[in-house]
Amino acid sequence: MAGAEGRTERGRLRDVPQEWTITASETPFTGNKTGVRTDRVVMPDGSVVSRDYQVHPGSVAVLALDEQDRVLVISQYRHPVRHKLWEIPAGLLDVPGENPLHAAQRELYEEAHVRAEEWRVLADVYTSPGGSDEAVRIFLARGISDVEGERFAAAEEEADMEVARVPLAELVRGVLAGDLHNNCLVTGVLALSAARAGGPEGLGALRPAEAPWPARPFEG
Repeated sequence: MAGAEGRTERGRLRDVPQEWTITASETPFTGNKTGVRTDRVVMPDGSVVSRDYQVHPGSVAVLALDEQDRVLVISQYRHPVRHKLWEIPAGLLDVPGENPLHAAQRELYEEAHVRAEEWRVLADVYTSPGGSDEAVRIFLARGISDVEGERFAAAEEEADMEVARVPLAELVRGVLAGDLHNNCLVTGVLALSAARAGGPEGLGALRPAEAPWPARPFEG
C-alpha cells in the first residue's frame, strides 16, 4: 500500500522523487545523443549492486488533432524492434534546458510540415524507467494547418516515412487490438480518450503547454 508521501492532498497517487546513495559511477559508452552509465547503488538492505541504464536527453511528442477528429501519424522504420511503426511526431530535446513546447513545435513542423494554434500537455512519461532515464512530454496540438515554404530534406529512415491522418477512434481500436505499439502513440491516444471521458471539465482539465516538467526543467 502506498505511503502518505505517495499521495497528493486529495488522496491521488503520485510518484515521489528519491535518490539512493551511489558509491561509484562510470560511463562505458557515449554515443551521439545518448550513452550508457553504470552506477553502484546502495540497496535498503545495505547491499551494493550495479545498475546499467541509458542516459537520454529527453524527448517530446505531439498528438496533433484536426477538425475532423483525425490524428496526424507517421510511419517510420525502427531498427531495434525490426518494425515499421505508426507513431506521432516526436524528437529529442536538442540542448539541456530547452523549452519542450518549442521542441514540440519544431518537430511537428519538421516531420509533418504542420503548425498548431492550441497546445496542452497530455502526459509526462518515463519510457523505460528500469533501463533508461528517458523522459517524454506528450502534447495535444489543435487548430492545425499546413505550413508553406522550405521543407527539410528527408534522409536515412525518414526518407521512407509516410504521413497520414487517422480518426482517433480507429487508433484507439488499433491500440486495444495489439496492432499499434509505439509508446507515445499508445499513451497519447488513450490519454486523450480518457481526458474526454473525464467529466464536464474534459480537455480543460489538461495542463497548460508551459506547465513545469521536473524530469527536464526548463526556462520559459
